[in-house]
Amino acid sequence: MLRLSKLTDYATVILGRMAGEKDSVHAATEISNTTGISLPTVCKLLKILAKAEVLVSIRGAKGGYRLSRSPDRISVADVICALEGPIALTECGISDDNCQQSAQCEIRGNWSVINKAIKNALESVSVADLIVPAGHIRNEFTVPVESIYLQQRR
Repeated sequence: MLRLSKLTDYATVILGRMAGEKDSVHAATEISNTTGISLPTVCKLLKILAKAEVLVSIRGAKGGYRLSRSPDRISVADVICALEGPIALTECGISDDNCQQSAQCEIRGNWSVINKAIKNALESVSVADLIVPAGHIRNEFTVPVESIYLQQRR
């Protein structure tokens, strides 16, 4: 089963909260109080997301963090990559060096197609999509698997 860490889940909660007031600067204590996530965890996540350029850190008495760009331009894939690393279901999706079987593996190329399809799907969902009320969420996301497969064969 594909599963993301609790920190990634918390990051989406934090970003969803910030996206609701996208032009505001948010202090870690404010985010902790409004989300119920512990202050040390919020601070850790804010630093990680700023390092990944999902957030911008603002110093000073009225400092804090704000989104680096519009919530509709920050994808769920950006958040996952910041916290989990490259998006891949198999080790060979990241590097051929991680698998002893890669030299004779006949399906490695097909896993690449699957990994890219999943990454494309996650890139098609934005932080703005996460804050849409449940009854108004898009029901479908288009993943052009055939075009990914054709790109692999070229």
